Amino acid sequence: MTFSEKKYIRLRLILIGIVFTMLFGAIGTKAAYLQIFRTSWLSSKAADQYTWDLVKQGRRGTIYDANHIEMAVSIDTTSVAAYPRMISDPDRTAGVLAKALDLNKRNVKRKLISKRSFVWLKRQVTPRETNAVSALEITGIDFIPAYGRFYPNRGLAASVLGFSGTEGRGLEGLEYRYENYLQGPTRKVTVLKDALGRGFNEEKEDHDSEGGNNLVLTIDRNIQYIAENALQEAVTRFSARSGMAIVMAPKTGAILALAQNPNFNPNAFGSYDKELWRNRAITDPFEPGSTMKIFSAAAAIESGICTPNTIFFCENGSFKVGKHTVHDTHPHDWLSLQQIVKYSSNIGAVKVGQSIDQEFLYTVLRNFGFGQKTGIDCPGETSGSLASWKRWSSIDAGAIAFGQGMSVSAVQLAAAVSAIANDGILMKPYVVQAITDTNGRLIKNTTPQKIRQVVSSETARTVRRILRTVTTSGGTGVQAALEGYTVCGKTGTAQKVDRSGGYAKGKYVASFVGFVPARAPKLTILVVIDEPEKQHYGGIVAAPVFRTIAEESLNYLNIPSRKPETPLRAAQTGKVMG
Repeated sequence: MTFSEKKYIRLRLILIGIVFTMLFGAIGTKAAYLQIFRTSWLSSKAADQYTWDLVKQGRRGTIYDANHIEMAVSIDTTSVAAYPRMISDPDRTAGVLAKALDLNKRNVKRKLISKRSFVWLKRQVTPRETNAVSALEITGIDFIPAYGRFYPNRGLAASVLGFSGTEGRGLEGLEYRYENYLQGPTRKVTVLKDALGRGFNEEKEDHDSEGGNNLVLTIDRNIQYIAENALQEAVTRFSARSGMAIVMAPKTGAILALAQNPNFNPNAFGSYDKELWRNRAITDPFEPGSTMKIFSAAAAIESGICTPNTIFFCENGSFKVGKHTVHDTHPHDWLSLQQIVKYSSNIGAVKVGQSIDQEFLYTVLRNFGFGQKTGIDCPGETSGSLASWKRWSSIDAGAIAFGQGMSVSAVQLAAAVSAIANDGILMKPYVVQAITDTNGRLIKNTTPQKIRQVVSSETARTVRRILRTVTTSGGTGVQAALEGYTVCGKTGTAQKVDRSGGYAKGKYVASFVGFVPARAPKLTILVVIDEPEKQHYGGIVAAPVFRTIAEESLNYLNIPSRKPETPLRAAQTGKVMG
């Protein structure tokens, strides 16, 4: 090897040495920088490799009835999850898991081949499903403890309570309306995992500090059961499309029962048509029919132009107003205001409505709460409809007087009738009387709220005396009468409006609304039956339901009966309209 070749080799070695020295120096410098100045950053990066955060919703608050009986509770449940990296045969595993969990195989497989380290397969599984999956002994499947909502009374008051979803969020009813109070605090739980992504040490939770607040309702479970049972019998008997019933305390506005049929089971709400989920007594408007004669009579008396004995000629059953003809079920000639209500004369009601100043009639009806929301603490309330008196035609005042050309909600109508029972004072209806924390300490209390004095107490008492005659011999509501109690009430039979804006042939809403006992009313009860068959008059279809609910509720509440008071003397004899 020549000298020049040796020199060249030596030069290359020196250059390589310099390069490696620089590289090692850079690596050492970087290592020193990371170890000395970026210690916390390195720790965080390392932790990300063996920990992950699982977001958990705390225990949801309990919903109680008025007697502190549980209506909705949170229970310990299990959710099934998977670590896709550990699944060796996604296709076969998806098949057996789909069968055990009653899921779609394709959806399960899509999750098992995911690039994510953790996926949910099914939330809040049943014990049977948990056992079925556990028996498969599949590597990469995990069972995560959680909370699930359970309704121990099944469908009882389901439309009021609503339900919450698998994420622990209220979706309908009071569960939705009071979400901010009921929801438990959200917290992150740190889970350690190995190189394959398997969780092996979950951070312990403090179960005592994660509960949401509780609701105490005005709903009485026993009265709710009475109302639902009576309503179901009527809907079945008359092959009706649906039905609603409300029981309210007229002095306070507290709702003691709010029933509807058909109903649903909130424990399995996904198995029912969504149409059944909403609280129809709050959300659905309907034409009130002859129950509106209560309020046209009140307006007539309040205006000073009428007394119960003021008489109107009822045209022997047929009365033409403009292009329209109003009919009565049975022909009448001269009837007093009291008899117009007792026999439910539409022609009489038209003449009463036309005798009142339109603006005054409109103002009284608005003061009763029609055409506006009551403010009840339930979601989705409708305001109904009541057009301004300035837009009324020649027939409108008379039609509205017997419940056509306007719409109301069931809770609106019940609250308005309660004002008559409460000496003319309209109360705000409510279903939640208190909110308490996890230890039972009071957070918020609902006190009865007076909205306004609608009519004078004297007018209200006069209307009460008129309404007592409706359930006496010859009245349309005689089937609502109770042994030992005097009942005030009014029947309603309204032809349904179709989509074109006209009235649907053969489709009716039958109703009865009233209160009992007459002297010191404790209960206001409204019954509405939608599209009954065989019979459609409120006095035949709805009044017996009122009687059943009233009788059983009065017995349950231990409200003593009294001898019937002497009703107003009828000016002349009339016939039962139905």
